[in-house]
Amino acid sequence: MTPARRLALTLAVLAAALAAVAALALFVGSAALSPRAVARALAGRADAESVESIVTLSLRLPRVLAAALAGGALAVAGVGFQGLTRNPLAEPSVLGVSSGAAFGVVVAQICGLGVSTLAALGVTAFAFAGAVLAAGAVWLIAAGGRGLSIQTLLLAGVIVGVFFSAAITVVISVVDFNRLGGVIHWLLGNLAPMPPASLAVFAGLAAAGFWLVVAEARALNLLALGEEAARQLGVRAERLKARIFAGAALLTASVVAFAGPIGFVGLIVPHALRMVLGPDHRLLVPASLGGGAIFLLLADTLARNIVAPAELSVGVITAFCGAPFFVWLLRTRYRASL
Repeated sequence: MTPARRLALTLAVLAAALAAVAALALFVGSAALSPRAVARALAGRADAESVESIVTLSLRLPRVLAAALAGGALAVAGVGFQGLTRNPLAEPSVLGVSSGAAFGVVVAQICGLGVSTLAALGVTAFAFAGAVLAAGAVWLIAAGGRGLSIQTLLLAGVIVGVFFSAAITVVISVVDFNRLGGVIHWLLGNLAPMPPASLAVFAGLAAAGFWLVVAEARALNLLALGEEAARQLGVRAERLKARIFAGAALLTASVVAFAGPIGFVGLIVPHALRMVLGPDHRLLVPASLGGGAIFLLLADTLARNIVAPAELSVGVITAFCGAPFFVWLLRTRYRASL
């Protein structure tokens, strides 16, 4: 099978699975709505003021879209960071990048940026600056003569993550709590329904980050051979690293700005897909977009329903999934590298 046909088949399967999971997420929830009522609301045949219309179109549908966007963005960011560092355990939360972006968002809230569509761009800019600062710090700490070893990368990520988490704690402690309304819930990862304008901004930022990464998919394959070998094959290594770094940081920042720091999606999804599809980034990057959307949408659906009518933060679900998965990877697949 040619790579193009394999990619088309993979995306078709993921699209079908995503549609099925999205339908499930729309039909289940703490509000008892029949499938017929939900379908009627989606088709526009329900009264705009009716319960099924409000719950389906104003609450569940925006949340489904936000979860799919956030999951796809985090998975692609994970692939980008793993390809950039040539380290299979690199991931935004593990590297401390999510903590840096979260610190940027907290600073943005202190500066008075609200939740309007225009302010969301400013919040994302602060988150992007924090993500770049954290990723740069990890790179400087862990970089060695022969690349980034798993051990030094993990240690550097822990150090940077702890630093920014402590900085967030300090800010929350000394600033008027009324200026940081809802920040504790947000720090756990919160996929609340978004207005259409904010959702469009989120989608635009995520699309820009995805394009930066997927456009360099072939070059990432060559970078896996080593930086010197990639240069000999015509790869402009510095340009490649800058684009992947910017794309992965932008994807992480956009998710943190709109949904909070959600961990381990960028670790679980790329590894699961790599086991099935192989290491070719031309296939892995677009597949991660769909796989991440499916995974986080499933996690959010579980978070909404497991303790209904209350709900868990989706970051709690991904952490419960990601922590044992991370330990399994360390103990089985990458023990020799430590």
